[in-house]
Formats: sequence, C-alpha cells, structure tokens
Amino acid sequence: MGVIDKVNVEMDTRLNNRFMDLRKPEVKAIFELKSMMIDLISEAVHQNGFTQVFTPKISAAGAEGGAELFKIKYFDKDAFLSQSPQLYKQILMSTGLDRIFEIAPAFRAEQSNTNRHVTEFISFDGEMSWIQNEEEVMGMIEEIIDHVLNGLMERGKKQLEILGKEINVPARPYPILTYSECLKIVNDGGLPLKNGDDLGTEGEKIVGDYMGAQGKDLYFIAEYPEEAKPFYIMEKDGTEFAFAFDLDYKGQEISSGGQREHRYDRLVARMQKKGLNPDDFEFYLDAFKYGMPPHGGWGIGIERMLVKMLDLPNIREAILFPRDPSRLSP
Repeated sequence: MGVIDKVNVEMDTRLNNRFMDLRKPEVKAIFELKSMMIDLISEAVHQNGFTQVFTPKISAAGAEGGAELFKIKYFDKDAFLSQSPQLYKQILMSTGLDRIFEIAPAFRAEQSNTNRHVTEFISFDGEMSWIQNEEEVMGMIEEIIDHVLNGLMERGKKQLEILGKEINVPARPYPILTYSECLKIVNDGGLPLKNGDDLGTEGEKIVGDYMGAQGKDLYFIAEYPEEAKPFYIMEKDGTEFAFAFDLDYKGQEISSGGQREHRYDRLVARMQKKGLNPDDFEFYLDAFKYGMPPHGGWGIGIERMLVKMLDLPNIREAILFPRDPSRLSP
C-alpha cells in the first residue's frame, strides 16, 4: 500500500513513523540508491585489489583524541565507540594487506543539531600502502567515485526518475584548490577567516558556490596547515603544511584523507605535539616499530555523498533510523 504525502510533514513526525514514511516511492528510492552505491563502491575497490576488513567498534582509544567520543562502560574498564577505523587501518598496512577498505558505522559525540550532522553514520574507509604521495590517494578516490556516479546513472534510472533527479558526472581529474586559495575565496566572499581557521560550514559553502559557478561539483582542497590536521598526517618538511586533503561536493566536505606519517619517531613526536600521550596508543605504535611502508587513505561519509548527489535537504533523509543528540528512538 502506498502513502501519499500531500503536506510537508515535519521531519520528526516522519521519522517517528518511518515504517509508514518508507512506503512513499520517493523515500524508498533513496535507500535503493544507497544500496546500489555500496555495491558500486565494493566493485570499484575490488577491481583495484582492495581487501574488505572489519575493525572493532568498541575501542580503548580514539583515533583523533578530543571530545567527540562516546564513552561506554566495558565491564570494569572505560572504552569508546569508534569514531573512525583509522588506527586499525594503519596497523594493517604493516601486515602485507597492502590495500584495505571498510564500510561500517562510525560514531561522533557532537552536540550538533544541524541538517548535516548525526551521531551515527556509515563511513567508507580505505588505506593503501607503498604510495609515493597523497596524489595517488586522491586519484584512487576519483576512480571510485567516478565508478559510483556512472553506475548509479545506469542502474538507478528508475529511482532517479521517481525522485526527479539527474546525476552529473564531473570530468576527471577533479580540480585541486589549496587551503590558501580557499581562504582567499572565503575572505573575498565576506567571511573573515585567518590562516589556520577551519573553513566551517559557511566557508565550505562559499567555496562551493565559487566552484559551482564554474560548473565544478567535486573538487579537492589540499595543502592544509599542519596544526589543523590530526597527529597521524605527515608534515611537509620545512613548511607549516601537511600532506592532507578534503574532497568537497557542492560546497560540503564528504571526505578527508592524506598521506600518513609512517616513521615511528616522527609519529611519536607528532602525538606529543598534539598533546596526546603515546602510552595510550601503544597497541597502535607497536606496528610502526618494525617497519611501516609509506601509506595513505581516506574516509568518505556515505550519507553525505548521497545527500549532495541527490540534493537532499537533510542528512536524515539518507538514514533509515537516524541518531542525533535528541533522537534515540525508533
């Protein structure tokens, strides 16, 4: 039995009655496309020699440090819900599993009630060893996303028609802006940010509008200040920059990545610089003591990518049963 939504029912009411909401063809179509997206990602990475892995979602330490961790009681110990498989991905780079990926939930304890933040989402993470530079990682992301967009255009015709949407497949290679260039675009757009500041939602939107005016939906932002990036990112020697990038889609970051610091001594020094205690990360650091190849990787928010691809107004549209600071049920 179908359901017709004749009025713009509040999102909360819809989510409270998701079992009814999903009977609407245009709502169901979103989740059919999401399923296809996961299949297409798997195809692309397997074609490139990646092995699928599954890392713990209950961890002893956070990948980023900071306050974005959900603390849980693990018998008589404190533990955390995983915000990222970052540390485990990197450990695996020392094992001979040279290219790995994971598609799994991630958790962020952010007190954010916005249309782009949730506390539980699906993250597509990849890591690859024996890289020469971060551009190799960016090239791999491009190849995967290109496969996904082309595949959805082909396989998702029916669903896209129901939604009244078309998918634009950008030409490759995607443009690369530096953080400094973005800062200038943002300042010229009337937002006074200084070097080292996070571009933030507003800054990303200004850059997105600037690139959109040139017909560029997907673009990388690279050469970030080192201080703005996590401890595991490699510094560019003799500069204030890091080998890190974001991938933005129509004015919103959907991915972060970069080349990792694979040298044990420098990794420990970066931890200390960021105010982290290396003793808390012993299980991770041990893998670097016996030789770690140069490596890099990424994390992509599946729902964020879907939202931008379909121009959905709210990330909750792309999650069956969303979790945010005010929603724990259904």
